[in-house]
Amino acid sequence: MTDLQNNDLDAKRVPYHFGEKIRTVRERKGYTLKVVAQKAGVSESLVSQIERNRVSPAIDTLLTLADVLDINLEFLFEEYHKKRPVEIIHKNERRLITEDDITYEELAKPNKSDGEHSIESYLITIPIKSQTHRGSYGHLGREIGHILQGNCKLLYENTEYDLQEGDSISFSANTPHTLINAGDIPVKALWIVTPPQRFIH
Repeated sequence: MTDLQNNDLDAKRVPYHFGEKIRTVRERKGYTLKVVAQKAGVSESLVSQIERNRVSPAIDTLLTLADVLDINLEFLFEEYHKKRPVEIIHKNERRLITEDDITYEELAKPNKSDGEHSIESYLITIPIKSQTHRGSYGHLGREIGHILQGNCKLLYENTEYDLQEGDSISFSANTPHTLINAGDIPVKALWIVTPPQRFIH
């Protein structure tokens, strides 16, 4: 087998290259391979192979090396996140949940790597004479809604706000809130919540 074929196989076996980062940090700290291996409780050969991206480390080994070298995990996985900058949910792949007769279709999944900027988004369908219940207790964060079809009311604590097709609204979610279908056709609304409440698990 040629060196080129070997390199191709290595690339397939190790999809995310942590090695360069581990080696760079180790060298900056002035640690030898032997010292890092002893602190991590693994062989010097294994550390060398990881640094050269010859093997993909088990997660516990990777976490141990990160701890020994005091490496931030976000820094280690930065390459992984950059390779997935766009996430698509196709129409026939949406996860959904029903609450009584209300339907929530997931449009955007929460992403832990986004931290405080993480969101979740749903297409909500509210039948005639029905209303949502999830926000009736309030929660931390903000919500943004856009009415795609129908007429509804937002009951925000003790105040009602009329919303027509095409209207949008945003508010602090820590106050109890309920979306009520006030028309004669089902309401469809695009809804965004931050931080995510992880309604669909």
